[in-house]
Amino acid sequence: MGPARLTAVKATSRPVLGYSGTMRPILVNALALFLPLFHATATLAQQAEAPAQSVAEPTRSIEKTVAEILSAAPEGTRFGIVVQNREGDEILTIAADERFIPASNTKIYTTLAAYRQLAALQEAAEGTGVRIEPVSDGAVDVVLEGRGEATLSSARDCRTQCLATLADAVAARTRRVRNVVGDASWYPDERWSAGMSWNNIPFRYGTATGALVVDDNEIAVSVAPGRIGQRGTIESDGYYRIENLTRTVAGGENTLDLRRLPGSDTLVVDGTIGADADPAAFRLGVDDPAHRAAWRLVRLLEERGVRVAGVVTSRYRPLLPSDDPANRKGAPAARMPIEDMLAQLPPEPIAADIVTINKESQNLHAELMLRRAGKLTGSGSVADAQRALEDLLDAAGLPRDGFVLADGSGMSSYNRLNPRITAKLLAWAARQEWGDAWRASLPVGGVDGTLARRFAGTPLEGRIFAKTGSLNASRALSGYLVAASGEDLAFSAFANDIPPGGEAAALAALHAALVAIAAGN
Repeated sequence: MGPARLTAVKATSRPVLGYSGTMRPILVNALALFLPLFHATATLAQQAEAPAQSVAEPTRSIEKTVAEILSAAPEGTRFGIVVQNREGDEILTIAADERFIPASNTKIYTTLAAYRQLAALQEAAEGTGVRIEPVSDGAVDVVLEGRGEATLSSARDCRTQCLATLADAVAARTRRVRNVVGDASWYPDERWSAGMSWNNIPFRYGTATGALVVDDNEIAVSVAPGRIGQRGTIESDGYYRIENLTRTVAGGENTLDLRRLPGSDTLVVDGTIGADADPAAFRLGVDDPAHRAAWRLVRLLEERGVRVAGVVTSRYRPLLPSDDPANRKGAPAARMPIEDMLAQLPPEPIAADIVTINKESQNLHAELMLRRAGKLTGSGSVADAQRALEDLLDAAGLPRDGFVLADGSGMSSYNRLNPRITAKLLAWAARQEWGDAWRASLPVGGVDGTLARRFAGTPLEGRIFAKTGSLNASRALSGYLVAASGEDLAFSAFANDIPPGGEAAALAALHAALVAIAAGN
């Protein structure tokens, strides 16, 4: 690598905000190593106006500094980093071709696969709808049918994609129904991808995926203290049967534990809560999203005076061999017949949902987005979604052997990526006509999303745009950064095999390495 490009910037005495404990000293050391380089020459504007001059080789190479920073991470942590310019030329590489668990960096691939086909996806999108199915003796069933939309809401303050709009349509048509059915047959039934850990399923980040979802497939539960020695008070909407084993103790701390076996409707709430503690809030997952959506519709119908005489049920389509494009051998995928709706919501804006996926790292929305991409040429199965990811790499001119992705969110422990292919993909995306729009969906360091509290007070505040990733023993960060020279760089950085309790220190080392890389280029 050639000499580092240097530029002068204003020195700062601001604290390194958003970092504490083991993270602060590592970042401070990185800044101490590289901030002097910022003062070594004139600004870029001054350089442009002045005659060309030779720039001295820095006394300390970026590679050596990055290696020193990473050596401060917990022993055994495995790092992989690749930094490239916009044309795809590599500036720095560490374990570039090794495979890493990417966690939510998977969402980079998911949202790029969607963005390159954004117009086609938006044209194919259909909103959630409701229809009436006649049954015997003049009775009718209400069928709530999902079309893969992620943003249907049953909240009382809902403004768009509102389940209440569909409830109003039913109430205007009939005052008595038999069953209410949640129909999720738009996609084959694959509620969790391979490699999802069973212990994540009860919580929001492991909630089931389906063509019909409401309220992000989450259920809110709160636990408030009672009198000392008595049970706490638990509030929810009644969907789960709750076994309250809590106990109120003196003080302000809590040791609450929530447990639910997959497939069970019994939620066990155990542990202690301090009498002086604020209510503890939890967001739990759902195993049968179509049933949950239909159950919420029943509540809204009853509020509107509609009598539901029957039961709440769900309807799914089983996964078939023909849902795998390898088995179809080029033949078109079978499609479910499209039924006429009594009322149907408009499709959601897909570009806005991509912002939600990347800024908030929304797992469920990512899974649904990848199934959207898979349904353009297939049935929306996971196998079709994986084919869409392969097509993305083909479009970018990249080999397929640099990745294995079992899902769209990054929750699968089967996922593997290497930093070289990921950085090259990011550099390719930056050169596309839609590249800037997609980049704007990424969190910004020290500003918003999952990076809102990272890089604040460092030279990368507001100058790093990247997707975060966090899973057991794994951390990841990939995207773009603006170097000290003003040049945009694409990067991919992974930390895997982090020892228990060492995640904060490993992440701090990764952040400090990126600060140093930016400073030296």
